[in-house]
Amino acid sequence: MYENLVFQDVTKLLIHDIKSNSLPRAILFSGDEASGKLTAALETARILSCSNVGKKAFNCECTSCLQSKALTSTNLMLLGPRDCFLEIQAAKQSFLNAFKENASYLNATRYLFLRSIRKLTLRFNPILWQGNNNLSKIASLLDQINEKLEILDFPRSLPDFNNPDEVKQLEKLCDDLVKDSSTLENSYLYNSIPVNQIRNLEFWCRIKSEDGKKTIIIENADRMLDSVRNALLKILEEPPADCIFILLTSKRNAIMETILSRVRTYNFKNRLLSEQQSVIQRVFHNDYFNGSINDYLLTFLPVPPTKIKEFAVEFFKSVANRNIIEAGSFNSELNKFEPKKILSIFLAELINCQKKLLNSQIGTEVSAKCVNIIRNCWINVNLYNLSTVAALEILYKDLSVLNSQNEGIFRICL
Repeated sequence: MYENLVFQDVTKLLIHDIKSNSLPRAILFSGDEASGKLTAALETARILSCSNVGKKAFNCECTSCLQSKALTSTNLMLLGPRDCFLEIQAAKQSFLNAFKENASYLNATRYLFLRSIRKLTLRFNPILWQGNNNLSKIASLLDQINEKLEILDFPRSLPDFNNPDEVKQLEKLCDDLVKDSSTLENSYLYNSIPVNQIRNLEFWCRIKSEDGKKTIIIENADRMLDSVRNALLKILEEPPADCIFILLTSKRNAIMETILSRVRTYNFKNRLLSEQQSVIQRVFHNDYFNGSINDYLLTFLPVPPTKIKEFAVEFFKSVANRNIIEAGSFNSELNKFEPKKILSIFLAELINCQKKLLNSQIGTEVSAKCVNIIRNCWINVNLYNLSTVAALEILYKDLSVLNSQNEGIFRICL
């Protein structure tokens, strides 16, 4: 059990609680980003649904375990916002590199790529999206992705790596999968779970499973709105007997107290840099990268993080110096802010640009307003579906007004 999760002592406690049948029906995995929480949650789901009596090892070949490892189990629900694009890109590169080299770990990278995409598509289960106006569009795109995944999936044979034409066909298939996945994530994946999904989930939970336990994984549970938290709380107060809820968060303090009182917390440590590099070697088979897991994934952005930050600094300087900006130019230079991680990095750097305001009392008050304006930009794009060009124009206008009202105070930050 948990053989695929390394450098996390919490697995010992999980194994003990599973073997002693003392694992609660509602648990919380808390820890920094890239600490292995989702990996642990998916492995917990596999273990609980395993039909074999005994060790329930990751290499178990029972039907339930094979479905769980492939992320095709009907007993699994996955909800919550997540930046999936970078992991999909990294997994694609690992798979294609292993294929071209006919590496001994080819099947492992094949699984990695398939699972990286299904970590996204699982969030679009029709049961959860029932009643959503975009359901038919999502279903059409999912069918398109699943048809391509089937070509790549086990037990089908891969093309001949010595045949250039077949190699090109495989590369195109992988590129198309990445493109379709990016469209699915950028067009339809929410930034906060819709309350209707929790209500749909409650109905699904009450239907008794014919085989094994049902597992509901809710990632980034700290981002839920109050209405969603309250709806979830009603289920957690009396969870169905054959269901287990696994909430994931990197901000435990942001979880509602009434929810915390109904879950048992398992804390994941922040892995050492050397341990993270070992994970990169083990999972992505890259022996040369010397940074953290998050830094490694950022190398797969279509725009380098350094360039994103440079444009954020330029944007802030334009506001401070009262220069006119062309929002469309920023949008095109930064790949239309797709994936969403680009906008996240851009806005985070804007917040960093104004930190010198905190050196005075007046500046601190202005800083609070500034940060709120920047956060509203994120909300405008991700909650209200405003175009990034329009959101940037509003951001520029609101920051400019704040700067003018305070006699050009932003200039002290330059």
